[in-house]
Amino acid sequence: MNQILCIALALLAGLLSSRLMKLLRLPNVTGYLISGIIFGPFVLGKYIGGWSNDPLSGTSIQAISWISDIALGFIAFTIGCSFKTSSLKAVGKRIVIITVFEALGGALITIGGLFIAYIFLKDTLPIAVILTLGAIACATAPAATLMVIKQYKAHGPVVDTLIPVVAFDDAVALIAFSVLFSISKSLVSATSLSFVGVIVVPLIEIIASLALGALLGFLISLGCRFFKSRANRMIMVIASILVVVGLSILANQLGWKLFGEDFSFSSLLACMMIGAFFINARKDAQRTIERIDQFTPPLYMLFFVISGANLDITIFASKDALLVIIIALVYILMRSLGKYSGAFISSKITKSEPTVQKYLGFTLFPQAGVAIGLATTASQTLAGAGYEKESSIILAVILTATIVYELVGPLITKIALYKAGEIQKDAA
Repeated sequence: MNQILCIALALLAGLLSSRLMKLLRLPNVTGYLISGIIFGPFVLGKYIGGWSNDPLSGTSIQAISWISDIALGFIAFTIGCSFKTSSLKAVGKRIVIITVFEALGGALITIGGLFIAYIFLKDTLPIAVILTLGAIACATAPAATLMVIKQYKAHGPVVDTLIPVVAFDDAVALIAFSVLFSISKSLVSATSLSFVGVIVVPLIEIIASLALGALLGFLISLGCRFFKSRANRMIMVIASILVVVGLSILANQLGWKLFGEDFSFSSLLACMMIGAFFINARKDAQRTIERIDQFTPPLYMLFFVISGANLDITIFASKDALLVIIIALVYILMRSLGKYSGAFISSKITKSEPTVQKYLGFTLFPQAGVAIGLATTASQTLAGAGYEKESSIILAVILTATIVYELVGPLITKIALYKAGEIQKDAA
């Protein structure tokens, strides 16, 4: 099969899985991931002539990884569109404090828990994996949470706090990932750690990525003066996202260096800045964003299916199976504890309502899109550098955790909102 037929198969598998998930009352993303696993190179793919696990094959997962890169760019752009100045002023510093605490709480306690596991597992759990998983722990999946809110028509102080928090915390995750993964790459490549490599170069990467995104956002806003139709404006946005993703891939391919260290643009941060600049520079930006939202569903579906196909399930039958299961359990428990603790402490500090202090943390457990995207980025980067074991562990842990969170998270959110009195008894 060629790439086009493989992509068609992925779309059809994802489409059929969405119907099954509706019957089972599970999130669509769960079905997409399972479809990818089933039709991927480690299960049926090798028998039906579909995706191959051979990097030299034209239909390997690596050969179509550009689809995931582009989808991540659009996900980051959508996150950036949440940063409208008027919205930030409306929610106030209380939401910012809660977001930072719950996001970094998830990261720090996850890293702490994994370091305790490291003491017992010794050399089988690389520190680079610990730091990468800690950064990914920041992210929360807004889709599953918002689905519960809409389905049960929930409203009240917890919901009013929850909606802006889940919108902003993925931005914290992107920044944390940019810093910690840069450190992880230095550790895994056994290069000597230096102030320049750990602090200076990652900081320049972040600033350069944000500057690139701001420049492209400005150019789009300027172009809107000459291109009036939503179709043409959508094309400008798509082109700018592709420019960022393309430059990021090019930097990795050419091995760009800065002060002797690997240097690249963060396509996630740059695309997020494009969205943030555009939504604030144009009063009519929402019309273009709505058109983008109509363009992206098949792209997101492909992203999740391909992410599932990347999961090497043979790792669960290998000597590393117990290691992956232990890391996944520690990750799930510690991240949940960190999210709840961060939300509880910050709600106390900001003197939020008692129901917010008690129940907000429970609604922040779900994790999907951005987390999978960050894990995919880390996995592809490490695998491309020859570190397949670390790559496989990170992806296996995050996809395992995602399936657990997407199965259990919405139910916990529903119970928490019901206990907080924000879901009516007859609706529940």
